[in-house]
Formats: sequence, C-alpha cells, structure tokens
Amino acid sequence: MKNLFSLCVAMLAGFSVSFAQCEADHTVEVSSFQYAPSELAIEVGQSVAFVNVAGLHDVNGVTNSITGEPFGNPVDFSLGAQQGNMDGVCLGVVTFDTPGTYNYDCSIGEHAAQGMVATITVNAPPTNTVVDIIVNSEDHTTLEAAVVAAGLVETLSGEGPFTVFAPTDAAFAALPEGTVEAVLADIDLLTAILTYHVVGGTALSTDLSDGMMVTTLNGADVTVTINADGVFINDAQVILEDLIADNGVVHVIDAVLLPPTPDDVVEAELTWTMMPNPATDVVTLSGIPAEATVSVFDLTGREVHQVTPGQRVVSVSDLTAGTYLVMVKHGANVRTEKLIVR
Repeated sequence: MKNLFSLCVAMLAGFSVSFAQCEADHTVEVSSFQYAPSELAIEVGQSVAFVNVAGLHDVNGVTNSITGEPFGNPVDFSLGAQQGNMDGVCLGVVTFDTPGTYNYDCSIGEHAAQGMVATITVNAPPTNTVVDIIVNSEDHTTLEAAVVAAGLVETLSGEGPFTVFAPTDAAFAALPEGTVEAVLADIDLLTAILTYHVVGGTALSTDLSDGMMVTTLNGADVTVTINADGVFINDAQVILEDLIADNGVVHVIDAVLLPPTPDDVVEAELTWTMMPNPATDVVTLSGIPAEATVSVFDLTGREVHQVTPGQRVVSVSDLTAGTYLVMVKHGANVRTEKLIVR
C-alpha cells in the first residue's frame, strides 16, 4: 500500500461499535445498497468514518467490483466486511492524505451492480506562494502581467525559497512613458529586470542590515540601506514587509529596481548570442570576449555549471529540463540571458 496514507480500523467483539468509537471529520452511513452520502468532498488530511447500519457490507477502494479493473485511486484503501445493525457498526476510519478522486464500492455479492458505489473527492490545500501573493494583490497587476509574460510563474511557484521585492503598480507607472510596454515586448530584458527583484533564499526584514549586499537571481547585487526614514533596497523604499508565503517572502517596494549598467560597458560585449535556445544537448555562445567568464544558474540562484574559460560550446545534456540563467561577466560588465533546456 502506498505511503502518505493512514488507515485505522476499529473492530470490537460482537461487531457492535457505537458512533462515538468511530469518530472522524466526516461520516459515511453504510446500509442496504448505498453509501450516504454517495459523493463527499473533503480536505487533505481529513478522516472519514464508515458506519454500517444495515446488512453485510465492506468498503472496497481497490478494484472495481463491476468491471474487475483497478479503480486507479491516488491511494488504494479498503475496509473488511461486517454485519451492520441499528446501533451502527464501525467498519473503520480512513484518513486521506493525498489529494484526488477516490472511487469505491461494496464488493459483497451484486451490491455494486445494484448501485452501491460512491466517490470521495480530496481537495488539495490552497497554496500561498510568492506568486499567489502578487496575483491576489490589487496593487501588483503590472508585476503579475510581467511575471506571466516572462514565463516565471511556474518557477516562482516552485519550492524556492524566494525573496521577492515587489514594485507596486504606482512604481511601474512612475517609469518614463512607454517603458513598461517596451520592456514587456523584450522578454530577455524583462527577465533580466524581474530576476533583479528576486533573491534565492528567505530574507525576512529581521535578516536585513544596513549596508548589506544581496545577490539576486540576475547575478547583480542590490544594496540594503536602513536609516531613520526606513528600509531601502537600492533607492526603492520597502513600504510593506514580511508577507510570508509557503515558498518564501514578499517585500513591497515603491520603485522598480533596474539592473546596473556600468559606464564602461562596451556595446559589442553586450551583443553575445546563444544558440540554439531552447536546447537539448549543447549551446554555442558567440560574440563573447576570450577573457569573459560564463556561468549557468538555476532560478534559485544556485550555480549548476561553470564554463571553462574560453569555452564557447557548452554541454547542457546533464541539466534537468527547465529554465536556467546564463551569466557572462567581462570586467564590470554583467549580462544574463534565459536558457531553456528540454
């Protein structure tokens, strides 16, 4: 039997068990040719007691008694047959720890064929990821659209943990006219900006200190300033802190963070290309100076591959399918591009 599944069967001599001895979050009454209710919706971790008030019945959640085929439930479950009576006989209590739809029937005689079948739907607990916090905020519609456009929803809904500095709609509106539209149209630039707002790891307000440098998923650092006016990430003020998520924390800021562009950046150094993308085996990097360093990070900020200096054909066959960031450093110049591995 699969794990994540708890089964407690209470059986007493004489088969007479009171309802009190069959306590659970929900109760299904078993009687002649029916389970009542025949359709039940519960939450993950809740328990169901099966109480037989008439006839000889069991609870069979393994093999369909009509077709002979497996039910294919998320987890198999069953309770042995017992004769019921008016006082109620507890067939057992089942705790459902895995979400999904569970079908079951009575395998005694032709009971299933006569309609003694039922279903329990186990609902997964609601999530509260950093993405959920953004989506459920009335002040972050632009950030939500940007995260969707960059294809980062699945990543930021993952295990993490992540710390997100979340600019408000007002922060985006304060940018020069046409900036948001231009950024949304350039996925590479959009990804670079968004990942500059995300840190791999959980950084609560109590973890921040004045002058602290924090490396973002973009590869560049942000600077924490704490003074009498408040807490600042670069020049953006934290206006709401420590919105705790299942996979990290969100801090709301009043300005958009823009990755640094050093004054000595040479344009030719910013025009390197990476092909093919998406890739399955190798990618070829072109237009990168010989002395530049190349690293590959996953979206939690963990370096998963460091390219040998001067190497421009990079194997990605050992990487799990997903989205990665390829970061090229040449002197003070840093540029990060998104790589999809299939």
